[in-house]
Amino acid sequence: MNHSNKAIIIGAGVAGMATAIRLAVKGMDVTVYEKNTHPGGKLTDLKINGYRFDAGPSLFTQPQNIAELFALAGEPMEDHFSYRQMPVSCNYFYEDGTVVNAYADKNLFAQELAAKLGENESSLFSYLKRSGKIYNNIGSFFTDHSLHKKRTFFSRKIWKALMTVRWPYIFRTMHQMNAAHFANKKTVQLFNRYATYNGSDPYKAPGMLSLIPHLEHNEGVFYPEGGMISITNALYQLALKKGVVFHFDSPVQRIIQHERKAAGVVVNGKNIIANIVVSNIDAYFTYKHLMNDVSKAKKILKQERSSSALIFYWGIKKEFAQLGLHNIFFAENYKAEFDHLFRLKKMYGDPTVYINITAKCEPGVQAPDGKENWFVMVNAPANVGQDWNAYREKYRSAIISKLNKIVQTDIEPLIETEAILDPVLIESKTASFMGSLYGTSSNAKMAAFLRHPNFSRSVDGLYFVGGSVHPGGGIPLCLKSAKIVSESIST
Repeated sequence: MNHSNKAIIIGAGVAGMATAIRLAVKGMDVTVYEKNTHPGGKLTDLKINGYRFDAGPSLFTQPQNIAELFALAGEPMEDHFSYRQMPVSCNYFYEDGTVVNAYADKNLFAQELAAKLGENESSLFSYLKRSGKIYNNIGSFFTDHSLHKKRTFFSRKIWKALMTVRWPYIFRTMHQMNAAHFANKKTVQLFNRYATYNGSDPYKAPGMLSLIPHLEHNEGVFYPEGGMISITNALYQLALKKGVVFHFDSPVQRIIQHERKAAGVVVNGKNIIANIVVSNIDAYFTYKHLMNDVSKAKKILKQERSSSALIFYWGIKKEFAQLGLHNIFFAENYKAEFDHLFRLKKMYGDPTVYINITAKCEPGVQAPDGKENWFVMVNAPANVGQDWNAYREKYRSAIISKLNKIVQTDIEPLIETEAILDPVLIESKTASFMGSLYGTSSNAKMAAFLRHPNFSRSVDGLYFVGGSVHPGGGIPLCLKSAKIVSESIST
């Protein structure tokens, strides 16, 4: 049997499914093995007593990444997936009662910052112009290409990217850049929060991360009809249409290697032969458990892990008019919160709280009439053995206390359903080592270059996709990793 055109994907996360689609379109015979009973990885959902919750990622940006997959596959996206742009990207609530609505219309957003925080309107425009320039000239190059192949650095585009780099992007922190640009510390805090989009600390991460706001404020925030799970469902259906075969409840036990080449995988004690193997699980676990290569696994741990999260899924028997799809309730002392997350690795008593409510976009569908489905998340340190049972109760109490004060309502009696996800459960369910949502953090100046490459340097035919490798975590970057890998594989 000829195995030269066969590819095996380990893990049915969005990056794994996107890779499977791309390889199937290239004419390869693609099989996906997934340890869970369903596709999606972190991008799954929960249904509890008439409430539906997106279990993991809740922010949708860059829908063009999904559209590109459907176009590549020659299938009409509208048959499987639809979305709409949100008029407000996020509602921000501060301890002193200040509320800022981040309007999609930049003129309205600038007016809001001027009226609520005293910012000069031109400050927002100049900031977003610079953010767009960094993204389009530098960020997009690094997220669309492998940083670990020599040919990348002989491209004409690399020189354009390098010519755009300014020393503050690398040698000043994201916080320092934001503090130098905006007059009000509340505005600085608002833009500092974008470091959390890849699990990093704005007081350590390089100013280059100020490209992240471009995605929301220049390109837009979108709502996928049916919730984020519709992304998983659309990719899964597209993969099936292209002939990809899925095996669920089928954890891979080992990657087979022969003469420094990938030769397949072992599943349920059976050898499955293929010359291309793509791992969509954490690179650390790939080396430690699937390749029995402890030294390479330890090498990955030399890089700081990203933050994790503690999530409460609350069915709320009331509607809150002041809340939108995305809501942030800021900590009073942001720096102290990040100090606890990364240096002390402990719970912080006044955490920043994020609430996602898809019932705002589909009332009566995502939650029963007159009720709301609250996805309540706080940033949490990666798991290093903390007492998460105790932390659950402490975080819950801190969250309720904070919300009671800001929305001026006693929240606890309104919670009629509850489920919880903590870093330990994140690791066990999604094979994310230490529960780190994004693999490694981007706190180091050269972090972008230190992420694990999308291919193995020692085993031909072994590739890596997903949040733990280049270019990073989050749905857009996971989809870009799939593109990088598929373009690296010749058929």
